[in-house]
Amino acid sequence: MSYASPIKASLNRIAFVTGASQGIGRAIATRLARDGFDVAIADIQPAKAKVDGVIDEIKSYGRQAIGVFAGTLQPKQIEAALAETVDRLGPRLFVSVANAGVTQVKPLLDCTPEFIENEVRINLLGLMNTHIYSAKQMVKQGFGGRIIGAGSIASYRTAENLAPYGATKFAVRGFTEAAAKEWAQYGIRVNAYGPGIVDTPMWDHIDRELARIEGITVGEAKAKRVKQDVKLGRIQQPEDVAKLVSFLVSDEGEYITGQTIKTCGGASL
Repeated sequence: MSYASPIKASLNRIAFVTGASQGIGRAIATRLARDGFDVAIADIQPAKAKVDGVIDEIKSYGRQAIGVFAGTLQPKQIEAALAETVDRLGPRLFVSVANAGVTQVKPLLDCTPEFIENEVRINLLGLMNTHIYSAKQMVKQGFGGRIIGAGSIASYRTAENLAPYGATKFAVRGFTEAAAKEWAQYGIRVNAYGPGIVDTPMWDHIDRELARIEGITVGEAKAKRVKQDVKLGRIQQPEDVAKLVSFLVSDEGEYITGQTIKTCGGASL
């Protein structure tokens, strides 16, 4: 199955995507580039080689692309990355995607305060700060925008051994609704995507940890959940998520705001 979309004419707009060096973030960044956006690839410094690869791909579509480096644990780094984006690409920020996140797998009785705090700071506080700094820039520009966050089917249904993760994703859903209410007056739409079991390095990590906890082989945990949960019969690809983001930031998605939309092949049913 091919996931390539047509390369469209330039929109003269910028998209800022965190955690965009691989997985879902990369798929979103490259899809938005094909849709006509110039793109800032935001990730941590150790991911530079992967960031450079994404930039090369986007430039092959005729779009501008830059790498900006920030850890979502550090609000000032997020603010600086957005400022650098606007400085280098122009005050044309129209899309911000807070995709960066982490999934930690551990039974609740084994969770330390430090373990929980790390997940909350990356998945929730990092997203909140990215949304707020992006919205401030969009308000300053005066022509609205689209702000998208990483939710999950766990925004609606939690799972064993993933309790802190599920709690952060429930909170993402709530923050999305509140931000959408406050920022509608500025022409800003705020939504989130809710993937299920995606074929990414993050889910490989989940599989390894669940296999250890459940006493089964690596690969079996993921395969078992795909077989029993995914009604469409195949694991989700990162590009499946990118398709939803593409729609939400397009003119066709203009009347949608405050939603966390599940894109999971029926895994949440």
